[in-house]
Amino acid sequence: MKEVRLEGMISTVVTPFDEHDQVDLDLLRGEVQYLLARGVTALCACGSTGEGQTLSLEESAAICATVVDEVAGRVPVIGGVIQNSTAQAKRYSLALKEAGVDALQVTPIHYVFSASPQETVAHYREIGEATDLPIVLYNVVPWALVPIDTIELLREVPQVVAVKQSGGDVHLLADLLHRVRDRFTILAALDDLHYPAFMMGAHGALAAIPTVTPQLSVELWNAVQAGDHATALALHERILTVWRAIDAPNLPATLKAALELQGRSPGLPRRPFAPATEAERERIRTALVAANLID
Repeated sequence: MKEVRLEGMISTVVTPFDEHDQVDLDLLRGEVQYLLARGVTALCACGSTGEGQTLSLEESAAICATVVDEVAGRVPVIGGVIQNSTAQAKRYSLALKEAGVDALQVTPIHYVFSASPQETVAHYREIGEATDLPIVLYNVVPWALVPIDTIELLREVPQVVAVKQSGGDVHLLADLLHRVRDRFTILAALDDLHYPAFMMGAHGALAAIPTVTPQLSVELWNAVQAGDHATALALHERILTVWRAIDAPNLPATLKAALELQGRSPGLPRRPFAPATEAERERIRTALVAANLID
């Protein structure tokens, strides 16, 4: 298995869709370049921010191949897999390996039924053995969060190297850092709590907000590493202002509106989501001005 360094500020990449609901790979390349220029330490494609749950296997592979090509080895590329059976997750994972990703981000099974701890371990073991790529457990789904005791069992799967803790549970993040940070890289995906997560010892962040505020997020990480907590707190509050404006059930639309208002070209959200309304755009514009990101 290849060694991949997954720490610091990792941005997720949006998937731009055109008016026909097709992926626009040219716009995707522009987003990759924008994020790289702001110093992020890795990129993740086809995650939640990339609307990965909506993507076919062929679309996922094309997106990851495009990101890999555009990155050209400068930082690691993580490919996202959001599927609900081991067979499908393995198919997607193998396709993304063929596309050239350095690591995988894989959700647990999260449909109506819940996998047992033993079934969860078997799920990740089968994907790991099939791909032999580093795997980030994407612990995001609030009703299917993998508990700490099950995560400890994943020590048995050498390919599982990191846990991206999301799902809105800072308490689980605290437990992970306390109990398993010697075995797993722990990445925060609590977009409004990156500063305290770094203070608790998280190895970095892999989340939506560094896609919207990549430079501020990188500066926040660097400030904490330097022990400059006055600067870190000020950056946290600027980022928080933006996150509160975009955090909504239609996040694919509000997030892309935030990028567009900064002069970027993120494309449209995938249907059924419609573009952000004018009222939503005004709310986001106000927050971006308050954070000194636009005039």
